Amino acid sequence: MSQDGYRAPQVCKLVDITYRQLDYWARTGLITPSIQSAQGSGSQRRYAFADIVQLKVVKRLLDAGMSLKKIRQAIDILAQQMQTDSPLADVTLLSDGNTIYAAHNPSEVVDVFRRGQGVFGIAVGPVEDELQGQLHELFPESEEEVAVGTPPAKTAEAT
Repeated sequence: MSQDGYRAPQVCKLVDITYRQLDYWARTGLITPSIQSAQGSGSQRRYAFADIVQLKVVKRLLDAGMSLKKIRQAIDILAQQMQTDSPLADVTLLSDGNTIYAAHNPSEVVDVFRRGQGVFGIAVGPVEDELQGQLHELFPESEEEVAVGTPPAKTAEAT
């Protein structure tokens, strides 16, 4: 990274946005350059690496179908909740195109727009592993059948 940060043309190329988008986002306060903001004609904005990360997140949210208005709201909410100026650099975000979820850690995912309402998530792999273990405990003599995922057949006794 350059000590001077990154200029707008470099940022646009890295984030895959137009100069017009970058300029609009900076002027409206969505993501502002933390090294140097534009100060009149001829001056150039200079962005830090963390700024570019946040810009890239905004771009990906747009690509996922989120509106700029909702992204703006999410940034404001996250900035308040996390008490930071760079909320998009400090969290993992998920989106279905309708809402934005923030994953602060692997066990906590919240709906940003519902002010922290929790979302229940299940990782299927660990459930499968747990079930395999339970089947082995229940039917220890038929380890082969449990390994392929079919429960052992019950034997019928002749009467």
